[in-house]
Amino acid sequence: MEPQLLHHVTGSVATVVVRHPAKRNAMTAGMWSALPGLVDALAADPAVRALVLTGEGGTFCAGADISALRGSAEEAQRLAVAAEEALAAFPGPTLAAVRGHCVGGGAQLAAACDLRFAEEGALFGVTPAKLGVVYPASATRRLVSLVGPATAKYLLFSGELIDAGRALRTGLVDEVLPAGGLDERVAEFTRILVSRSQLTQAAAKEFAAGRTDRDAYWAAQARGSGDTAEGAAAFLEGRPPRFTWNGPGAATPG
Repeated sequence: MEPQLLHHVTGSVATVVVRHPAKRNAMTAGMWSALPGLVDALAADPAVRALVLTGEGGTFCAGADISALRGSAEEAQRLAVAAEEALAAFPGPTLAAVRGHCVGGGAQLAAACDLRFAEEGALFGVTPAKLGVVYPASATRRLVSLVGPATAKYLLFSGELIDAGRALRTGLVDEVLPAGGLDERVAEFTRILVSRSQLTQAAAKEFAAGRTDRDAYWAAQARGSGDTAEGAAAFLEGRPPRFTWNGPGAATPG
């Protein structure tokens, strides 16, 4: 089977699947190159409210296809960073659904998602020290923000793998599911995500990323959207809210 990125949209949730079974879903240069365009296209689709990234079969992603490093290591890293940043910039919630190995570039992609759910037995590792590669500054900062400097250094200095339990304790993973339970939980949680206010999610995502100059902008969006009034009315009436904000200046039913 040719290595490729597959995707489908179901119930306002886009699922992107890393597929390279011959090499445990390692990312080729072509796959790294294709990911930003795919993510951007999904971000531009008004039907898409959330994105799930996963791997085909029993492995999330074993990293970059090492054969790519035989060429320009700098070019390989540039492609990986572009893919990472595209995921991080996706306007809605993103979730990595992890089975098996989530290593190297795979961990880089998972960390770029907003949330990470893992199945028991998953293994995580950040392995540039095994290859003499300088881990990108953006990826290092993102890892530190998730697990703190001590655990980030443990992972980066040693290249050792950690299990899902330790990943959960350190903040690298948000939930660990029993074998066979990952898909159901991801489907359940993404249904929750797409029922919530996109306005709240977009503002929270931006603030959590460290932006500090747009309080007035988001206050104006809240005033114009009607989402706050709708949320209060729905609570008082005991019904699900019907939020309408789906982008700057938007007020169409969602």
